[in-house]
Amino acid sequence: MNLHSHSLQTFLDELAADTPVPGGGSVAALGGALGAALVAMVCRLTIGKKGYEAVADEMRALLPRAEALRNELRDLIQADSDAYARVLDAYKLPKTNDAEQAARARAIQDALEYAADIPARVAERCAQVLDLARVVAEKGNRHAASDGAVGALMAHAGLRGAAFNVAINLAAIQDESFVSERRARLTQLAADAAQREREILQIVEGRL
Repeated sequence: MNLHSHSLQTFLDELAADTPVPGGGSVAALGGALGAALVAMVCRLTIGKKGYEAVADEMRALLPRAEALRNELRDLIQADSDAYARVLDAYKLPKTNDAEQAARARAIQDALEYAADIPARVAERCAQVLDLARVVAEKGNRHAASDGAVGALMAHAGLRGAAFNVAINLAAIQDESFVSERRARLTQLAADAAQREREILQIVEGRL
């Protein structure tokens, strides 16, 4: 599913269909992209506004970072679907002899590792969106404070969703060092993100 050339309605129809892609991994990336877009919006609603002159330069510096994350997460929507297709293709490889079985097993493991790394990237980028959301929540236009809060919630949901998609692939990966490294990183990301979201919501509630 490519959101560059499809409508939102088409995406939702494909998401609801009885096919595995697009699925939760793509939705996680979309959540992060939506969060980044809201951060960018708050930046734009702050720059040049009376009473926010002191933070205008900070918002100008933050804006391209939010846009870069929005674009990367948008591209990861499709990348997640492509990664799952690669796993399916690996399982379809022939296994009529020992050589084919060995090649198929290696292809499956490679595909699973790739399929784990895509949502891991989504989780990392969503964490970065949360960091930016923290700034706009505190310093951005207070009339858009609720938008900053929604951006943080979307980014956090994207991170958590991506983490589940990493975990489901890790369950079938045989490389123990690969699995332990990814799990440790996700655990830390999840803990940091939960704390960051709490901070942001507390800030926004105080500005409403």
